[in-house]
Amino acid sequence: MTERVVITGLGCVSPVGNSPSQAWDNLMKGISGIGEIEGFDVSEYTTRFAGQVRDFDASEYMPAKETRKVDPFIQYGIAAGVQAVKDAGLENYEGDPADIGVAISSGIGGIGTIGEQGTVLNSRGPRKMTPHFVPATIVNMVAGHVSMMFNFQGPNFAISTACATGVHNIGIAVDMIRMGRAKIMVAGGAEQACTPLGLGGFAAARALSTRNEDPKTASRPWDQGRDGFVMGDGAAVVVVESLESALARGATIYAEVLGFGMSGDAYHITAPREDGSGAQAAMRAALKDAKLDEKDFCQSGYVNAHGTSTPRGDIAEIRAMKAVFSEAEKLAISSTKSMTGHLLGAAGSLETLVVAKALHMKQVPPTINLENPDPECEGLDLVPHKGRDQAFKYAMSNSFGFGGTNASILLGAVE
Repeated sequence: MTERVVITGLGCVSPVGNSPSQAWDNLMKGISGIGEIEGFDVSEYTTRFAGQVRDFDASEYMPAKETRKVDPFIQYGIAAGVQAVKDAGLENYEGDPADIGVAISSGIGGIGTIGEQGTVLNSRGPRKMTPHFVPATIVNMVAGHVSMMFNFQGPNFAISTACATGVHNIGIAVDMIRMGRAKIMVAGGAEQACTPLGLGGFAAARALSTRNEDPKTASRPWDQGRDGFVMGDGAAVVVVESLESALARGATIYAEVLGFGMSGDAYHITAPREDGSGAQAAMRAALKDAKLDEKDFCQSGYVNAHGTSTPRGDIAEIRAMKAVFSEAEKLAISSTKSMTGHLLGAAGSLETLVVAKALHMKQVPPTINLENPDPECEGLDLVPHKGRDQAFKYAMSNSFGFGGTNASILLGAVE
């Protein structure tokens, strides 16, 4: 019999708050975390705003001298990991250290440190580069640090799949438990790509909104005025655990992981298929894994959509949801990226955390800035402007990344 897997710990650092409770409160209030970029001069950039992490002190989670040796994405990931581990009550785990594994990664890694050290190399030569450069930037180092902090000796890996990174790590972590390779996994994603190099790259690709006059309204999924996504920084980590282990420990259970699905577009490096067929395949795979009929999901379901506020991507996902769900009009659908921006490799894990909170709190967060919905959204409940109280049985989170990589995770309420 396949192990049932549940979520027992949550942690995050984000543009809308540096803890799950703070982030959730702000999301439900419809508060945007997007503003003018701080930390470097953006006067020459076509986009000058993002969803940055603010009021964050890494020394609360690791020794101050160690913070200087790692890129901020690692700091964010460690903070979210520590929060999740403590929330799950695992900081002093007395069982076999091999019971617990870690799967936390990044879509881009230490691009800020890479840019800084590239400047050092070009201006001062290789001997002036920091000896910490490589371990400060590679994507698996959050998993490494968290495992060492708590002596977790189970499976340790870091899947990097662009904007699907976070949910891929969580989904494969669930599979580790189902296969008996771990009892508990600490999984998620971390990102800090709002740097001179990262912002310049996405701006050059014309992927970003340029609504500089009003940043808080720039991320507007499904709105006819959308003009590109908004970058976001942060990290989110969840603890997934066998139901048997969670019950034995008396752990708080936020939600059950019912299904996980993946697919590949095999179409274009940055654009989805117009009919969203890759997204359809991922959602159908998650439903199949959960052994759940789409009609049952429609009767009591919420979808936290990928919803990045891009002209093509938003509509491809809407078409995909209409194709998968025969009664899509009954679903609650929202995009919290309207408030957080797009956290890239951390987006999927933050949104998995969001749907777990939604099930646990019996609430649905809104899609803000949805003033003039695209005609293709007619008849759908996109939860505009205000969140609401609503209990439901099922919730799905979608993440789709450059390269045509798609993932959907399906959670269920636990009474």
